Amino acid sequence: MLELLKKSLLASLGAAVITKEKVNNATRHLVEQGKLSKEEADKLAHDLVEGGKRQWEEIEDKLAEVAKKALENLDLAKKTEFQQLVERVENLEKRLTILEDEAKGSTGEQ
Repeated sequence: MLELLKKSLLASLGAAVITKEKVNNATRHLVEQGKLSKEEADKLAHDLVEGGKRQWEEIEDKLAEVAKKALENLDLAKKTEFQQLVERVENLEKRLTILEDEAKGSTGEQ
């Protein structure tokens, strides 16, 4: 019976986002109705909260994986790659400035 109650509560409260307060209110109500003992209610509350946490973590992991794949499909440069390109451009600009200054010096321009 405890398993049936757990499944019913999960379905009615939304398994992935069960808050401890909602679980405690629901189990307290069952104790008041005499459908559960205090010990059963405490165990059920603990199981529901832990189950909700696990499901939430699974959802977060899946969302992170989907987001990562979506970004990979966009073929965007990573921050480190972008920074490396910025550094290369800065170095090339410095070299170009040096070469331009040398060219001006060798042609007599000033």
